[in-house]
Amino acid sequence: MQPTESEIELVILDCDGVLFDSRPANVAFHNAVMKELGQAPLDTAGEDLGHYMAAGQLYDHLFGTSTELRLEAKRVARAMDYGPFYEFMKPVPALIETLETLVLSHKLAMASNRSRTAHGVAERFDLQRYFSLVVGTREVERPKPAPDMLELCMQKVGVSKQATVFVGDAITDRDAADAAGIDFIGVGPAASVADPISELRELPARLAADR
Repeated sequence: MQPTESEIELVILDCDGVLFDSRPANVAFHNAVMKELGQAPLDTAGEDLGHYMAAGQLYDHLFGTSTELRLEAKRVARAMDYGPFYEFMKPVPALIETLETLVLSHKLAMASNRSRTAHGVAERFDLQRYFSLVVGTREVERPKPAPDMLELCMQKVGVSKQATVFVGDAITDRDAADAAGIDFIGVGPAASVADPISELRELPARLAADR
């Protein structure tokens, strides 16, 4: 059961697939890494994984039998400038209007399986003013589906599990919320929940409807 709007103090938002249509950016970035390694571009399954996995998780999956390739892929990814790929990120419809509505009555945090670019996205698109906290993989020991990011958000913002909801678009987001013991609102069918919202701009109405 989701908490009522009056009970919710903290709304934690995933980045990719919730705030941005960033699949083209993620695919282009990972394919640039693959090219640097002399590897073939990602296939469709790899593109799917690259959309929601942390980079390290993806390369562990792709090169699980080769320690040398795994380490080299991570080194190349860390060294690569993400700047050229931001232009492929498209904000979801009514992103700013939705954040402006939400921040009137809730504290907001962003929890993303991005590393250095979690903060880079917030800065590039001027979103810091809406978020009390931005958390990426650099701030925690384990990426999603582990609950570390969500637990850190609650700890830093000072909000209980009962007063927190996480909004994500992937099974790993749902599993992270379950592991953290907080409620979850899915965005789109890939979140694998019974009653997802279609896109972020439906979130304020969903929260209001649950009062």
